[in-house]
Amino acid sequence: MQFWVYLLQCADGKYYVGSHRGSDVDARVWEHNEGINPKAFTFSRRPVRLLWCGEFSDPAEMVSFERQMKGWTRAKKEAFVQGDWEGLKALSKSRTAPPVREKGRFYKLTHPDDPEDGDSA
Repeated sequence: MQFWVYLLQCADGKYYVGSHRGSDVDARVWEHNEGINPKAFTFSRRPVRLLWCGEFSDPAEMVSFERQMKGWTRAKKEAFVQGDWEGLKALSKSRTAPPVREKGRFYKLTHPDDPEDGDSA
């Protein structure tokens, strides 16, 4: 089974972050556009457009990243979709917490072939 996190842009310009378990994330986007669930956030904001989707092999990682992305500002989501890693890094800096030097899950997801990362083969 495949696990997905996706970002949609609604007709009113709002963003929606969701997850899907299955082989075809396009089928889930179709469900949003068809209005299968009248109580869904996207129901009154159709049509929706898929901006980004990422595949995960571990369902726990999928849930973790979905929650993380849902907490992001609009600016962070836009930087992520555009691949603006420096902008995303700047938007991610906390004004109160000390800096963390460790490369975490997000970095590994966006930089899978980094030769400086000890986990790369």
